Amino acid sequence: MKKLTIATRKSPLALAQTNMVAARLHEVLGVEIELLTLVTTGDKQKAWSLETKGGKGLFTKELEEALLNGDADVAVHSAKDLPGDQPAGLKIAGYLPRADPRDVLVVRQGIEEPRTIATSSPRRRLQLGMKYPHAEFTEIRGNVDTRLRKIGQDGVADATVLAAAGLQRLGIGSWPGVEFRVLGFEVMVPAVAQAAIAIQSRLEIDFDSAELFDRDTAVAVELERAFQTKLEGGCQTALGVHVGRDTLWFFHEQIGLRSFPLSADEQFTPVETASNMLSRLGFYNL
Repeated sequence: MKKLTIATRKSPLALAQTNMVAARLHEVLGVEIELLTLVTTGDKQKAWSLETKGGKGLFTKELEEALLNGDADVAVHSAKDLPGDQPAGLKIAGYLPRADPRDVLVVRQGIEEPRTIATSSPRRRLQLGMKYPHAEFTEIRGNVDTRLRKIGQDGVADATVLAAAGLQRLGIGSWPGVEFRVLGFEVMVPAVAQAAIAIQSRLEIDFDSAELFDRDTAVAVELERAFQTKLEGGCQTALGVHVGRDTLWFFHEQIGLRSFPLSADEQFTPVETASNMLSRLGFYNL
């Protein structure tokens, strides 16, 4: 192929991630790259509550349709936005190396312990509720800079939560009126596949994934996604799973936050490992 068309959302973060993928594909394959920018349902419905309306496929459907229609060859996603199952005819070709997967508490300057926290994520809300039991929660939507402005300049809440990877990819190391507090896994288990960039394509497109994409990220993300698939987790479920080098971090609204030692062998058998660990946690008949 002499040219690849990449489908992407129009948000600044989505474009930053897509440009990373485009640079990698051009470097390794030597192909010309063209971007197809699309607006997804999730982008249009800014007033929707993802918790009540559901978020499965809201940020991916239009990109996947572009692949299936032949309008694009590749789609770039924040891997955490992808539903557990792939549509017929599509596959995850690979992932770029994962960035920092942790969450960051963004606190308005002068606030020691936030009493109001703006987040639309049940996962983040429940885990922060354990750290700040007296805090009240409200929802927030918008791009990264919009959320930062709402906390630092508009004062709509004392704090919000953003992904460290998103801040890094946008080159945001500071922001007027706020301070960043990185949350360790013992406080906040990230979303499934957080900080991973997924490259999706049609089945017939064959990449040399060993040279193009990152194997370690693929192994970790596929194990995390195996838990999500077993539990049918989405935006309405407070679920966090993160595979570290030798530790699995797990959060679920029914049992709270747990961590387990993880062997190399377990990382390479994602479906079996997820089934076994969920059974140990009391999730039967999955």
